[in-house]
Order: sequence, then structure tokens, then C-alpha cells
Amino acid sequence: MRAAIISSLLTLASAATIPAELQARQGGGVITSCSQPGVIALTYDDGPHTNTNTLLQKLEAAGAKATFFPTGTLYGCIYNNAAALKAAYDAGHQIGSHTWTHANLQNLGDAGIRDEMTKLENAFANILGVKPNYMRPPNGATGGSVIPTVSGMGYKIVTWDVDSGDWNNTPPQQSLQNLQNAGASGNGHIMLMHETVASTVNTLTDMVIDWATQNNLRMVTVAECMGDAGGEYSQSTGGDGSSSC
Repeated sequence: MRAAIISSLLTLASAATIPAELQARQGGGVITSCSQPGVIALTYDDGPHTNTNTLLQKLEAAGAKATFFPTGTLYGCIYNNAAALKAAYDAGHQIGSHTWTHANLQNLGDAGIRDEMTKLENAFANILGVKPNYMRPPNGATGGSVIPTVSGMGYKIVTWDVDSGDWNNTPPQQSLQNLQNAGASGNGHIMLMHETVASTVNTLTDMVIDWATQNNLRMVTVAECMGDAGGEYSQSTGGDGSSSC
């Protein structure tokens, strides 16, 4: 009996020492920052958008990879900018899910959450031929049934630890200050930005790239910054062939 108790205590102690980031990567948690130093993950929500191609050009010129979390209908139908989404995917940027309508998932039950996710899965299958393994809940809302439902669908949940505030009209210089305040040491940051904001695409992204370069940080996808390169997608079960919302 004593040996069994000791064994159980050792197992619990070992589990308690697993980093939170790794627990999240293994499922059931929320990823807020990278699990390793020397990197930064630039993330862009709410596309695809007419700004996307300009952003892709900037990232390519800098040798940077980013992660995009598009929606199905927030800024028009996803199929209207399908070429830009496909260009991001083909360039090696990571594509994750941001739900079909940008709904606040914690206000929905299991069925509603699944509907938001599967509708976008279908569009990804039609446009990209894959199913993303990472998602970001709109507004970073992870309450209610969000974590168990989305994790149960095979998704890793990503939020952020540096908010640019561009969604609230924060000037690019202040957004950069938010990143500078977080610092370049320790494990890498996941920075929230929006490709739908012109100043983010035209000004802030250049500032962030310069800061990362000056601090010798590699600009990588969320999956790579979590040590999960190659785990970005699962094989799609096939879309329905739609080209409209």
C-alpha cells in the first residue's frame, strides 16, 4: 500500500511540473505564449481581407512567417477573398480557425459552437483542402463550453500574451510599446493583430518586424513556436464544393 501511495504521489508531482504551454499543446488548455525562447509569433485575425496581399508581401520581404485566423463572414464572405487565403497558405503561413461568424462562443452551447467551427472547416476544405488544428476564439472568450467542445473537436486553442490593441484604434507606436514592455527575453510572445486594420498592415507590422530583427527573434508560426511544426493541419474529410456563403 505504501509503495502504491508513493508511486501515485510521484506521478502527481511529475504532472504538476509539466509547463502550462506544453499541457495546452497536448490538448485541454489554452495557449497564450510560445513554449521556447528566441521566437515571436505574429498573428492576424478576422481576414481574409483586401489588405491580406499587401501584408503577405511585407512578411515575405522580411522572411517572416505568421499565423492567420480567418472567419467565414465577418468582413464579407470568405470565398470573396479565397485567393488571398490560399496565397497565405501556399507561402507557408499557418491558417487557423476564428469561427464562421466571429460569434462569442462562450454564449453558445455545444451545438452552436460546433456549427460555428464546422461551417468554417467546410470552407477550409473547399479552399485549402485541409482542416486546421489550431483555433482562436473570438474576443479570446474561453468560458462556458468553449474549451471542452473545441478541444473535443481536435483543436488547440490559442489566445495571446501581447495585445496590439489595434481593434480599439490604438496607434501603432503604442502597440509597439506594448510589445517592448513585454520584452524580448524568455519564451516568445504571441502578438494579437488584425489584418483588417490598415495601420496594422501599413505601419505596425513594419515596426514589429524591425523590433524582432533587432532582438534576434525568429518570426514563426504559432505551431512552430510551440514546438509543433508539422502539426498545423489534419487531413480534410472533404468539403461540399461550395464557392459562396
